[in-house]
Amino acid sequence: MSIVITTSNVNGLRAANRKGIMHWVQEHTPDVWCMQEVRAPQTEIDPIFSKIADTYADRGKVADPADLHTMDEVCRIKGRAGVGLLSALPVVSTRYGLPGLEEDVDSGRWIEANVRTPQGYEITVVCVYVHSGDVDDPNKMHQKFRFLDTMLTRMGQLRDEAAHGGRQAVLCGDFNIAHTPLDIKNAKANVTHSGFLPEERAYIDKWLGEYEFIDVMRELAGDIQGPYTWWSQRGRAFDNNTGWRLDYQFATPELAQTARGFTIDKAPTYDARWSDHAPLSITYDV
Repeated sequence: MSIVITTSNVNGLRAANRKGIMHWVQEHTPDVWCMQEVRAPQTEIDPIFSKIADTYADRGKVADPADLHTMDEVCRIKGRAGVGLLSALPVVSTRYGLPGLEEDVDSGRWIEANVRTPQGYEITVVCVYVHSGDVDDPNKMHQKFRFLDTMLTRMGQLRDEAAHGGRQAVLCGDFNIAHTPLDIKNAKANVTHSGFLPEERAYIDKWLGEYEFIDVMRELAGDIQGPYTWWSQRGRAFDNNTGWRLDYQFATPELAQTARGFTIDKAPTYDARWSDHAPLSITYDV
């Protein structure tokens, strides 16, 4: 049996709700859905998650709305970041945050769930949001690199567990880094901009090399330009497909080998979109 894991930066859950995210849910009920930039207090997240759970039940994805497991971490800075994870699969355990990151700006950016697949495997799904950074603001770049450095410890633990017969893992999220020129329309014009700096891209090199994770979408798509997952709201970037690939699923090798296909739900027109990111869904046979 197959499962679908989706990652999407919702660009503010309340705004996405107003712009029609529920229409997307009527057509798509992924088994696990990782959300980034939820940017809402718990009192406003809960009713929207409840609406989503009702739709999952109406679609027959779960027997009862209460069967959709939901978890989230709200950033301690109002209106910033925040991540959420919804699972129609049984959730065995959950974990919140990265040890070693205690500053308010670092909260609400990393959560994990161990879920049980239809075939009886237990896998770890991580929902990640990496700071966007800003080359004109050294403090913001420091925050981004500090977060990326701290990630390495946990990624090493997940790699080692998977390599020794334990749970396989997949990191899903908006990493705010385009890895190679294939992942950005105007590479040469952006080599000095945050999101495509050589020192940022080197982290993904390390994840795919030393840490042995697989960029699952790239593995499935091959060496083609794009496809992109984010488009600036300036000019006609969306219409001209002048985009960046910022949203990824990085999986441990055994799990990555089960991937069978991916979709990027790019809306036909900007007016039809509920976020400036398109959801990335990958099907795994686990």
